[in-house]
Amino acid sequence: MKVGFAGTPAFAEHVFASLLDAGFTLSLVLTQPDRPRGRGQKLLPSPVKRIALQRAIPVYQPPTLLTDAVRAPLLGNAIDVLVVAAYGHILPPAVLAWPRHGCINVHASLLPRWRGAAPIQRALLAGDAETGVTLMQMDAGLDTGPMLDAVRIPVGPRDTAATLEQKLAAEGARSLVAYLHRLEAGVPDPPIPQPATGATYASKIHKTEAAIDWNAPVAAIDRQVRAFDPVPGARTVLAGETVKVWCAQPVAVLARDVAPGTVLATDGEVILVACGDGALGIAELQPAGGRRMSAAAFVAGRRIAPGGRFGVGAP
Repeated sequence: MKVGFAGTPAFAEHVFASLLDAGFTLSLVLTQPDRPRGRGQKLLPSPVKRIALQRAIPVYQPPTLLTDAVRAPLLGNAIDVLVVAAYGHILPPAVLAWPRHGCINVHASLLPRWRGAAPIQRALLAGDAETGVTLMQMDAGLDTGPMLDAVRIPVGPRDTAATLEQKLAAEGARSLVAYLHRLEAGVPDPPIPQPATGATYASKIHKTEAAIDWNAPVAAIDRQVRAFDPVPGARTVLAGETVKVWCAQPVAVLARDVAPGTVLATDGEVILVACGDGALGIAELQPAGGRRMSAAAFVAGRRIAPGGRFGVGAP
């Protein structure tokens, strides 16, 4: 069975590698164009492209699939199925109809909840106790196609977007490989329509959402820090400097008559900061232009003392 693959980030990389490890013949790869990354903004390939080049699999990087001229070289390749995982481009009807068995999407949520671009981050921000991964036969809608399989996964109390992505990618890869084996054997499971109720939309994450509002409940700020790890990173300001908060946890401390954002203590391994209804213990931070560091190292390099204030002043 000739399999094509469309995907770009680390989530897709895990699924792609699992297909190769399972022995499937990958005829071609679609991935996003190379992008500037890192501090030096060097033009780098996607994780999926790196593996494809190592395995000598043809790679296509069209900026869009919406024009006939761009699609023509691609659709000239006969494939049986196209696997899609966090690709980042809309597939027009001509592409959906291209493979003999259509296009199968590995989506990181329990559809119809969190259709769209950022299902992992939205599940964490909403405080979902459970999420999962859905295999879906793609149609012209936004993650609306019938389901081929679904795997449920509990969201751990300290899960970040990175740790949850790893779990979902692993389960999605296992589900996909098992389904493709059944498809290859001619005994695939029949698709099941998505439930008519319970649909939510996981819109793309914007950097403005990463700004911490210290007036918010501590549980909401905690979810924000975990949802935006590793991208884009929850951020605040201190003494006019932008600071990213990477590792933090709610602390059972009453912070009465103290303005949210106020530093309550800098002893030990955390910086304790007042929130709307409690306190957040920050264990790891990153100053603008610097590296991630422990709270103790951050305090040692700056004059931070109880009474200082996060979230005040322009960066």
